[in-house]
Amino acid sequence: METSLRYSTNSTSLKIHTKEKLPVNSKTLFHLHGELDAGAPSYFCAMIIYFFHEASTSLKVGLHYDKREKLRCLVRGKNKFLVRTDELVTFNIKGKSKPWRAFKRKGVQKRGEKLAELANIWKFHKEQDLRLRVGYDMFDKVLKS
Repeated sequence: METSLRYSTNSTSLKIHTKEKLPVNSKTLFHLHGELDAGAPSYFCAMIIYFFHEASTSLKVGLHYDKREKLRCLVRGKNKFLVRTDELVTFNIKGKSKPWRAFKRKGVQKRGEKLAELANIWKFHKEQDLRLRVGYDMFDKVLKS
């Protein structure tokens, strides 16, 4: 199980994030992750991740619960391009869709989210690292971290 402390620009508090990845087979994982904000759970997610290793791409499908939008279905995709051969610096393209919205409001669909980001990892110890991610949301035209 991985545990991390997270702070983002859209929150005023430091959050505890935890995740566990359970292998199903060589190309599939069952991924559980959640977050505590001031001692109360702020979200929990369970997803199946399928990897296309040849293309450095992954597809995720699952359920997500948070205190604002309650229970929802998510579909995510990610394509990773190496900037350095050691995989410490990558350029990532991510997309997310919430397919239930099309059924909730007839004729009105949320456009989803598309993000391009540059990720850098610094290895401090064998089992500890620091990750810095800076991205740009292509629809909202804002920086994301």
